[in-house]
Amino acid sequence: VQLQAFGGGLVQAGGSLRLSCAASGFAFDDYCIAWFRQAPGKEREFVAAITWSGGSTYYADSVKGRFTISRDNVKNTAYLQMNSLRPEDTAVYYCAATTRQGPLGSSGLYGYWGQGTQVTVSS
Repeated sequence: VQLQAFGGGLVQAGGSLRLSCAASGFAFDDYCIAWFRQAPGKEREFVAAITWSGGSTYYADSVKGRFTISRDNVKNTAYLQMNSLRPEDTAVYYCAATTRQGPLGSSGLYGYWGQGTQVTVSS
């Protein structure tokens, strides 16, 4: 089972990035996928989640209206489109997968995690 997050980088405030989460070794379309992030000195926090079919999405208030989560079950890949980036969005971003029932914003629900990709937003 592997989740690989990539697409991070350095961007100016107001810019955009698209993160990708490539999955292998499991039935991707059985899993809910989420993005979390962790800034230096802070706890990991929920960013966005999408159900197995892509029919429902959920967002943290801090990114609502700026970020969009999506998935392509044919390509076994999930995405996080990030627009209007702010310096406070700077963090390592992780993707995670779960089949468990529960609050999708809870990191404890997820059994599989990618390695993280750094996003840095300069002011």
